[in-house]
Amino acid sequence: LLKHHSETYDRVSHQYAEAVKMQPATPGQPTSVLMVGNSLLLEGVDVDRLKELTSSQMHIYPIFLEATGYYDWFYALQRLFREGARPQVVVLGVGVNSFLANSVREDYVPLMLFDMRDSFGVASALKMDRTATSNLLLAHSSVFWDTRTVLRTQILRHAVPHYRELVLLLKPQPSIPRPEQFETIADSRLLRLRELCESQGAKLILLVPPTPSSVDAVRQMTMAAQRARVDTLVPIDPAALSVRYYQSDELHLNHEGAKLFTSALATFLPRTVDHEQVASPN
Repeated sequence: LLKHHSETYDRVSHQYAEAVKMQPATPGQPTSVLMVGNSLLLEGVDVDRLKELTSSQMHIYPIFLEATGYYDWFYALQRLFREGARPQVVVLGVGVNSFLANSVREDYVPLMLFDMRDSFGVASALKMDRTATSNLLLAHSSVFWDTRTVLRTQILRHAVPHYRELVLLLKPQPSIPRPEQFETIADSRLLRLRELCESQGAKLILLVPPTPSSVDAVRQMTMAAQRARVDTLVPIDPAALSVRYYQSDELHLNHEGAKLFTSALATFLPRTVDHEQVASPN
């Protein structure tokens, strides 16, 4: 039932299957780029347009899953590498808040992006209690358990008018940590991600999509990336976008905002990829 009726499952499972087959480009061929992220990229990047604009320079494999952050993608990347994915470049774009969050998405991610080893790993990293760990392991092993929250949410969306806006109102974005705490969290996570990617011959690029009032957070994240020796890509200064480029949730780019962001990304991503020689396991 899930495979036939879930747009999210269909999209992510197809994207994952394609990404697993990634191999380094041969000399003279477009660079193989794995691009992972959450709804900020799903809503903000026109993938077909981006591929069209950069096809002579790179071959982009996207995996976008809503409500994901650092922990989701660190362990998902580990699994992708174990299963044979060999991108030359990994682009991570989840936004500053999601990158700093101490959480993992409890549906779809355990089922589609983790194996049992990853589920235990993230439970240990987040110091989950026995109940939370059991729920994560069950979500990995059982389609019903993994999607119970998704099913409930779908029912509420049909039953409650403006459900999405109501959820965003009741669950606002977390505040950015103080500078010293920001530095501690961001530095260690960026370093782990860089070391993971480099161990598989890939270069890590941190993509920072625009969100309202994120100017200071972007500055702090850029400084953290410099300390961790990770290239940062900020295609559009958040201060340059007015509210008319965002959806009503005041977080995700609308169609016009996505056009601007995609064009800017197509311009600056190839330059960032070529900034230094791409590592190769060969």
